[in-house]
Amino acid sequence: MQIVLHRPEIPQNTGNIGRTCVATGCPLHLIEPLGFQLNEKKLKRSGMDYWDELELRRHVNLRAFREWYAEAFPQGRIWMLTTKAPQLYTEVSYGADDALLFGAESCGLPEEELITDKAHCIRIPMTEGARSLNLSNAVAVVLYEALRTQHFPGLQTEGRLHRLTW
Repeated sequence: MQIVLHRPEIPQNTGNIGRTCVATGCPLHLIEPLGFQLNEKKLKRSGMDYWDELELRRHVNLRAFREWYAEAFPQGRIWMLTTKAPQLYTEVSYGADDALLFGAESCGLPEEELITDKAHCIRIPMTEGARSLNLSNAVAVVLYEALRTQHFPGLQTEGRLHRLTW
């Protein structure tokens, strides 16, 4: 799966998401402009020592990402996360070549992107009045559900309880 952040603004969120990507074996795509520099200490600190292991790609804009993605994964789908979607993230089937596209922390994805492909807009349920989840939490929630539906490909699923003494 591909994780895509459209114009991320907060370096700590991107660092946390990078760490999640390394832990799950998923590449991270950053669509410019970014609200920070990639060499910022806050980004590296939140990503810890995982940042050097991250498969990272930058794209100058969403159109450039879509063109790259269509060529690299012709059968893949781009799932766009938005609070405006009627469909829940748990109600779709994910494929190994799919991408999860998340918008900027302050404003989400552009409306013009969402209306072009309503069938691939999904949301995380929340209480009425809640605007959104923290971006790094939202990525983790949806990514792990998508991987769960694919039986966690390439991930260690056996527990480590044998190391504990009860």
